[in-house]
Amino acid sequence: MKKFLNLTFVILVVVFIPWNAVKAQDQNNFELSKNIEIYIDVLRQLNLNYADDINPGELNTTAIDAMLESLDPYTVYVPESKLEDFELMTKGEYGGIGALIQKQGDYVVITEPYEGFPAQKSGLRAGDKIIAVDGESAKGKSTKDVSEKLKGIPGTSLTITIERFGDTTTQNIEIVREKVKIPNIPYYGMLKDNIGYISLIQFNPNAASEVKKAFTDLKENKGMKAVVLDLRGNGGGLLSEAVDIVNIFVPKGTTVVTTKGKNPQNFQVHSTRFAAMDTKIPLVILVNGNSASASEIVAGAIQDLDRGVIIGERTFGKGLVQNIVSLPYNSRMKMTIAKYYIPSGRCIQAIDYFNENGNGEPDKIPDSLISEFKTAHGRSVYDGKGIAPDIKIKTQSFSQVTADLYAQNYIFNFVNEFVLKHSEITDPEEFTISDETFNQFKDFVTKQDFDYKTETEMLIERIKKSAEREGYIEAVEPVIDSLDSDVKKEKQHDIDKNRKQIEELLRIEIVTRYYYQKGKVVATLKNDPDITETVKVLDDPDLYHSILDGTYEKKEKTGK
Repeated sequence: MKKFLNLTFVILVVVFIPWNAVKAQDQNNFELSKNIEIYIDVLRQLNLNYADDINPGELNTTAIDAMLESLDPYTVYVPESKLEDFELMTKGEYGGIGALIQKQGDYVVITEPYEGFPAQKSGLRAGDKIIAVDGESAKGKSTKDVSEKLKGIPGTSLTITIERFGDTTTQNIEIVREKVKIPNIPYYGMLKDNIGYISLIQFNPNAASEVKKAFTDLKENKGMKAVVLDLRGNGGGLLSEAVDIVNIFVPKGTTVVTTKGKNPQNFQVHSTRFAAMDTKIPLVILVNGNSASASEIVAGAIQDLDRGVIIGERTFGKGLVQNIVSLPYNSRMKMTIAKYYIPSGRCIQAIDYFNENGNGEPDKIPDSLISEFKTAHGRSVYDGKGIAPDIKIKTQSFSQVTADLYAQNYIFNFVNEFVLKHSEITDPEEFTISDETFNQFKDFVTKQDFDYKTETEMLIERIKKSAEREGYIEAVEPVIDSLDSDVKKEKQHDIDKNRKQIEELLRIEIVTRYYYQKGKVVATLKNDPDITETVKVLDDPDLYHSILDGTYEKKEKTGK
């Protein structure tokens, strides 16, 4: 009798849960139908009776955007008019001239042409001011407005009227648009005799095959014995490309990532499909706070499998999966369909978009809900906050003067003048900022009447206003004025005090003008603390293996 009762209870439970789920789904379906009917009637009433003419398309897009904004930032609606930008976001390609632009004053300026694409091939260079596009004045136009004019179907032509930096005359340049595909790998090469380096900036189509090609070239032709995969600043892309990149280093049949969503169809296990290229070569993956999504799958899987060492900063923490859904009239929706889980079983999503914090805003996963997981060798790793690197490198922050010189385009504009006076420079690895060049920069800044507000000056202003408000100004004003004067005198030495930082930005900007994106990557590696630490780890096999087997942490804690 007892067995019968237990069996009956189990049957009742099994029957009850689906019935409850069906009831909830029926309720959702009713709410959906009801609100669609209300929405359609609201739009109809506005069209018939609103005091002025309405644009139903714009209202509809606004309504959809507002609805999706209440979910998560990765679920977005893409109307047909924005498909060009959507293609760039999902495939890294678009029809256009291939250049970065920026608003400076009344006009938009070319800041970085891509090597091998129409802008560069037609002679456009950084610093060129866009006066008009196809005869239409660009004065007062936003970067977005000008960008839309420059983009178009590959094979179509346009005429750009430009004014060169330092010139007052204009010239017309005719350009034929091409398909512009941003490379997944802007640069790969050797850091030293036996350490290879691959910079991967996105996970768009063919990313894995390009990494394999670079890996093969470095190993077979350059004598590579260890490899660095740089994912810093890589915001992600295609999950399949991430799995295939992990597959370069781990055997066929290894589980890399599992996706789990409300719809059973979105429960999928993604495993490696091919024989690995090299399961033994020492591997370091570089990450930072802007490494997200597919970058975190690669770094997280490599860490969980104890296949390589992760160096840098904690990653962004995006553990959500999106899919592209086709909608009527050639529109699209990118929709979050699942969470992903890396080999240890952890999900590294840092923000809980599915539960509010009480203020109507999503909140970070609290420490109380963080769980511990284990890597293949038993090391402790944690969910909920991105990928914590095995070796953390402290973030370098710019001083106020350096940040303002960069943000106010003093560095950019000085390099414009430098390029006019120098037809060439040495190789990116060898180029340095001489005393003469640095002094020329200081003279340039002085002539431009450069000024900026320090945090100390802003604090002094607040103290003065408080003293005036509270009636203390007569008593303290002499002290405040004296302090303000001393700070302004000291500011005059800020550029010299921060020479190292400023020189680094000048060097990278100058190298980019002559050697484009590849040169830019090479220039940034020269004084990179992450690279310094990486070389140290890869040059010391005992250190490398101690990190992966978990004894490195013990050595740190015991001071050995």
